[in-house]
Amino acid sequence: MNQIVTKISSLVFLLCFPLIAQADELNGANTAWILTSTALVLFMTLPGLALFYGGLVGKKNILSVLMQCFAIAGIASVFWLVIGYSIAFDEGNAFFGGFSKVFFSGVTEGALAGDIPESLFALFQMTFAIITPALIIGGFAERTKFSAVLLFTTLWLLFVYAPITHWVWGGGWLQELGLLDFAGGTVVHITAGVAALVAAIVIGPRKNFGKSATPPHNMTMTITGAGMLWVGWFGFNGGSALAANGDAAMAMLVTHISAATGAITWMFYEWIKFGKPTALGTVTGIIAGLGTITPASGFVGPAGALIIGFLAGVICFNAVIIIKQKLKIDDSLDVFPVHGVGGILGTLLAAVFASTELGIFSGQGFADGVNSIGQQFGIQAIGVLSTFIYTAVVSFILFKLVSLMTNGLRVDSDQETQGLDITDHEERGYEL
Repeated sequence: MNQIVTKISSLVFLLCFPLIAQADELNGANTAWILTSTALVLFMTLPGLALFYGGLVGKKNILSVLMQCFAIAGIASVFWLVIGYSIAFDEGNAFFGGFSKVFFSGVTEGALAGDIPESLFALFQMTFAIITPALIIGGFAERTKFSAVLLFTTLWLLFVYAPITHWVWGGGWLQELGLLDFAGGTVVHITAGVAALVAAIVIGPRKNFGKSATPPHNMTMTITGAGMLWVGWFGFNGGSALAANGDAAMAMLVTHISAATGAITWMFYEWIKFGKPTALGTVTGIIAGLGTITPASGFVGPAGALIIGFLAGVICFNAVIIIKQKLKIDDSLDVFPVHGVGGILGTLLAAVFASTELGIFSGQGFADGVNSIGQQFGIQAIGVLSTFIYTAVVSFILFKLVSLMTNGLRVDSDQETQGLDITDHEERGYEL
């Protein structure tokens, strides 16, 4: 009898073995979702961010902004292939990845990252490397040499973006510490926001800053771009689950709730404070809500996202006023107060609303080994401070270096008056 039971047990094990063996094989559903998410994230930059930023500048600089977005997409893509992916996701050490994946070495058709193709994972991460430096151009729009933009982007990706990506997502010290950053509060929004702030300070304000306001030349274009960003963000946050599962669905849900809440919060705040709600304010609230939920999107629930979106609308609104009116810093398109402040806020709030003990505001739990909001908040604060300080210091050094290499970062006064479309590209966005 015992022999029969043993044989039956062995047969059951053998029948189940193919299923066990397939656990690490490619998952078609997950692959399909990340393919879609990758397209959505690229769509955020081209054409989403390009149109959003393009509409906000003067008509004599529209092509310069579009050109910068497209050129950055090309530079970041090649950089990611040559060395960026390896620095970010090769093993290396706690601060910097290795070099075994340069030129995507080993990234073959059959190579897997989890249960999706590694080629797809590398491409998905490439789209993040594209949008992050593209965000920075909003800090120095309408006054910076095209050559300086390209050189700074290349160096910044090498010395800031790729290493910090390794810290947070590539097995580096912040990931080991237990930092919660689902889709880029530190990696994308704090780095871009801080670099834009440094740029605005180093390069200096536009000629007419503080004297006569230059309104956006095409709000229709800006609103169209904002809509593309909202939709594309589903791939940005939902795709960061790297699977077609409940985590991805919840990330998309909380992303939408935060964006909607940020929009109406900014709209009503502006309405109360200045007497009229504006389209510009409303779409800025959307972006604030989206940027702020990004680090927390895989850890919080819908009610938590509602609070995060509300706080994004209030705090980022006031940050814009402080930066431009109080501190007199010409962060042209409000990159730091929206993305930088939003990234900081969302990264810190992830520690609160990830808790499973807040009733309807509960989230999905802390990092492994973390037992309280205070402990997780401390880790989040370390992540915010280290990212902020490192990005600020290295970005400052890079701007000074690029200034030496390009004989100054900004165009001269006459070129700024004429507009960068003509002076940099000998083209016009509109026939006069």
